[in-house]
Amino acid sequence: MPGRQPRPGTLARTHPLFAKDGAMRTTCEASMQKVIPIHPVGAVAASDKIHVRAIGGTFSRWRWTLVWLTQAFFYGVPWLNWHSRQAVLFDLEAKRFYLFGAVLFPQDLIYLTGLLVVSALLLFFATAVIGRVWCGFACPQTVYTAIFMWIENKCEGSLQNRKRLDKAAWGVEKLFRRGSKHMAWLAFGLWTGFTFVGYFSAMRPLMTDALSLTVGPWTIFWILFYGLFTYLNAGLVREKVCLHMCPYGRFQGSLMDAHTLNVAYDHQRGEPRRSIAENEHRPANEGHCIDCTLCVQVCPTGIDIRKGLQAACIACGLCIDACDEVMAKIQAPKGLIRMASLHELNDAKKSNMSSFLHRVIRPRVVVYGVLLCLVIAATVAAFVNRKEVRMDVIRDRSVMARQVDRGAVENVYTLQLMNASDDTKTVSINVLPADFLGLIRPVTAKLAPAQAKTLTVTVRMPGTQAMQRTGEVLPIRFVAVLEGDTDAPSTVESSTFLVPRQ
Repeated sequence: MPGRQPRPGTLARTHPLFAKDGAMRTTCEASMQKVIPIHPVGAVAASDKIHVRAIGGTFSRWRWTLVWLTQAFFYGVPWLNWHSRQAVLFDLEAKRFYLFGAVLFPQDLIYLTGLLVVSALLLFFATAVIGRVWCGFACPQTVYTAIFMWIENKCEGSLQNRKRLDKAAWGVEKLFRRGSKHMAWLAFGLWTGFTFVGYFSAMRPLMTDALSLTVGPWTIFWILFYGLFTYLNAGLVREKVCLHMCPYGRFQGSLMDAHTLNVAYDHQRGEPRRSIAENEHRPANEGHCIDCTLCVQVCPTGIDIRKGLQAACIACGLCIDACDEVMAKIQAPKGLIRMASLHELNDAKKSNMSSFLHRVIRPRVVVYGVLLCLVIAATVAAFVNRKEVRMDVIRDRSVMARQVDRGAVENVYTLQLMNASDDTKTVSINVLPADFLGLIRPVTAKLAPAQAKTLTVTVRMPGTQAMQRTGEVLPIRFVAVLEGDTDAPSTVESSTFLVPRQ
């Protein structure tokens, strides 16, 4: 069968498992000379509506387990309290981010950068080992699409009923079923938007305002925006996001090689295909595929996995559940469609341990793994060792230095103190070197939880010392010491002290 040239941007142009003309190398021939055309992304028309058949099985159960876990976390966390406040709250107005016992200021965005780098490396590592597993099980688009499809199945019925309803004329039944589905979608979408806003505006007061109809206009706007966005993406657009909008499917090929696990159809076992009627007369170990197309019917993106690895495949494994179910019914070995690498499909005699070692111990996986561990260690260490009391020192630029009585010199500084904890902190300020510099009066500040306070302090040098250091710029250090906590490290910030010329 001659190979078709895929459209630009599909996985075939970058993935090492494909030939230069865009066709995937088959496993049917040991010589690897015969090619099978890759199914292009555009084969599913944008106007086509994909109805997915419900299926049970191992991968389906894993998907729903991840749905329950991710949504229990998303919808539950905003309701948790920690020390009389919301446990996780990103208060943009007050510029405070609360993560259970930690209080983060805008200066702590470096931790967000570390988290993003960890997420990217984890995605690269997982993709190099087990393919596009993130898309199939934990991606928000996948998770919410699965929920909306479950609602659709409850409102409109099974696959055949939904197709029949599409073709039916508008009447009481169609209006009721379609209307109830969209009403349920909108309600779920709005609740999702409400919960999302609850991460940025305290959830319990927000619920009180919603019940009393006193929610502000901007809050209403963001609830509607995110709610309708969820309704659009998960209810109406669905697989089009994966097929035409998601960038991850376009560059995943550069992260994979012949040892990467993917949802794969075993051409060697499946071809030539047989019809159901011919199943009893097929030779042993040949042509196990009976062309039932169940693997296509259960695919959320509507692709045919038998045409080879495709950019639109989200590795959800539902086609594996469907095929295993059929193989059990026709008394054939399971695994015609399975999680396997091209290397394993070509050499079925290799042991599972050998395949595992080849899959994990290879340069790109080792590099991703080492980088991931290093970034995680650095980010965790920096976060754990961060200081709960911070201090910034700014010199007064309006008056660089001033001379007072008996030749003494004074410099004025603005200190910004921040309490990045849930406890009240009392801080005393000292200045070094103390042998010839000192504060004109003792400075002590009491900081409430998550409070930032600005202080103006004056540092004085006696006249006798100023005469000896005329015209010099001296380094000095401000030290913030927590009172009553001898184990807490002191916060030290450097600055300069200017001595004017006499």
